[in-house]
Amino acid sequence: MINNKFSFFIFDLDGVIFDSIKNMEISWDETCKKFNINKKFNQYYSKIGLPFNKILISLNIYPKKQIFECYKKSSLKNINLIKKYKGTDKMINILKKKKIKFSIVTSKDFRRSSFLLKKHKIYPNSIHCHSKGVRGKPWPDLINRCLRINNIKPEEACYVGDTEHDYLAAKNANIKFIFANYGYGKFKKKYKYNISKITDIKKFLNFNKI
Repeated sequence: MINNKFSFFIFDLDGVIFDSIKNMEISWDETCKKFNINKKFNQYYSKIGLPFNKILISLNIYPKKQIFECYKKSSLKNINLIKKYKGTDKMINILKKKKIKFSIVTSKDFRRSSFLLKKHKIYPNSIHCHSKGVRGKPWPDLINRCLRINNIKPEEACYVGDTEHDYLAAKNANIKFIFANYGYGKFKKKYKYNISKITDIKKFLNFNKI
């Protein structure tokens, strides 16, 4: 039987911990206006899960640094539009009470990720973001680094995400994947495990490791 109890959790941010759609939409619209980019938000939205520059490339937009800086600046300016999903605090408290560690692997840049987590008093064991020299999702590099830094075996961990890119990153890192049905992606039959709200994570806790 395939193990479905884990002692270490890796979470994506957008679509799993935080609902940031409104922030993304405003930031994208402002960026498109400034750089005269003729791409609607629904086109950007369909690529969520990839690093920002990868999204630009997939939309046939040359990934200028200025475009990313504009988007990031707008995102930080409108950071209060990003909200935690209901039940997030409860989930974090359950993990803390049971002494189960967790980390973050996200395509969002480190500055915004760390700011958001501190703002909402969420303190993971480590934060792993796409950066120069490190391939983002769907490559397994960030997840592998997370496992290595935290001294975790692949069979002990799972990745909780909401897109196909998240699934592929978990698969490529040889760890199990839990799909967040409430996020931005569409459910597929190949996603063996799934949750309809973040507190459903308690079904996958391995208390024997405590």
